[in-house]
Amino acid sequence: MEFTLTKEQEEFRAAVCAFLSQERVTAVVEQARALPPRTEPGLIDVYRWLGERGWLAVNWPVEYGGLGRGVVEKALLTEELIKHEVPDLVHIVSIDIIGQILQLVGTEEQRARLLPPLARGEQSASVLYTEPQAGSDLGALETRAIPDGDGWRLYGRKVYSLKSQFADFALCAARTTDSAVQIHGITLFIVPMRTPGSTVRLLPNMSDEAFCDVTLDGIRVGPLDVIGNVDEGWQTMNQVLPVERTGLEFQAKAKRLLGQLVRHAKETGLLDDPVYASRLVELYTEVEAAHLLAWRVIRDLDAGRLDGLSTAESKWYSTELFKKIARFGGDLLGLDGTLTRWDAEPVCGGRLEAADREGPGITLSAGTSEIMRYLIASAGLKLLG
Repeated sequence: MEFTLTKEQEEFRAAVCAFLSQERVTAVVEQARALPPRTEPGLIDVYRWLGERGWLAVNWPVEYGGLGRGVVEKALLTEELIKHEVPDLVHIVSIDIIGQILQLVGTEEQRARLLPPLARGEQSASVLYTEPQAGSDLGALETRAIPDGDGWRLYGRKVYSLKSQFADFALCAARTTDSAVQIHGITLFIVPMRTPGSTVRLLPNMSDEAFCDVTLDGIRVGPLDVIGNVDEGWQTMNQVLPVERTGLEFQAKAKRLLGQLVRHAKETGLLDDPVYASRLVELYTEVEAAHLLAWRVIRDLDAGRLDGLSTAESKWYSTELFKKIARFGGDLLGLDGTLTRWDAEPVCGGRLEAADREGPGITLSAGTSEIMRYLIASAGLKLLG
């Protein structure tokens, strides 16, 4: 695998790094870290500043608010945002997931209507797939789309979505036709979130970002809000789900966490301990492997390919690695690692404690580790008939 960057791509990374090192950006990052518990950032000024440069969605066409560059540049931006600890989840869901899905399967009208506000950092989007009784088995979803004139009214409940409390619209899966074949009769819709008929409640959890509980009570969507073909949402979801599984942001977070632990080990002299030093070397090697897996997916996307097997491998490996690094951090820091960023003088700024809480969630988001292993075993290793 060859992932050498061009001179222009290296210059772009350097320019993004310089921008994210500006005092006004670091001030936003510090403000976000200083938010009280159970309070999280949504759209932040940094997104808008990036949007003004065409960088927020740098790989999108100019008419949609980008610069017409490649997926590689977009991946470089994501890595730099995570490296500089800029709150990234709203950006990843809106640009890397929803925006990429619209680029792949949306109509020209949908792209022109929905993409520019996202690229400018003025709006955000979320995903509404999971339901109380339909998690990994999306064919069991019960949210219904009832015909209403030339459109539909949606009724149902979605859970465990992220950042829906800030979203202007969402990509929602609903059943349009009853069928003996469970996966038939599902349709994907673009649903406005800031309108009567949509109620968002927070479901506090262990991580810093709350899950959302979204009730759709008769919210109306029209024919221009259908993504793909009516009743063929399952096929569309299978086409676009790998977009959520590049593993790029997870390997970048694993690398950032490991770097913080290495700095602590240097400062405290623990790096001279061969037990800790050898383990850090092993984890560094695994982080590099996760980086290569993610960039294999990025190169495939840049070439117009989307391989569900390589995305499953990357997503599974990088998220499980993040948890492994967090567990090792507990050995390295001991009880000091349990201090939060809201405590006085926390070690590593309380980042290990936050990582411990975040780890389980990222192995569930966009497909559980068990589902990823199933895909690898069946499609890759051919172990299942």
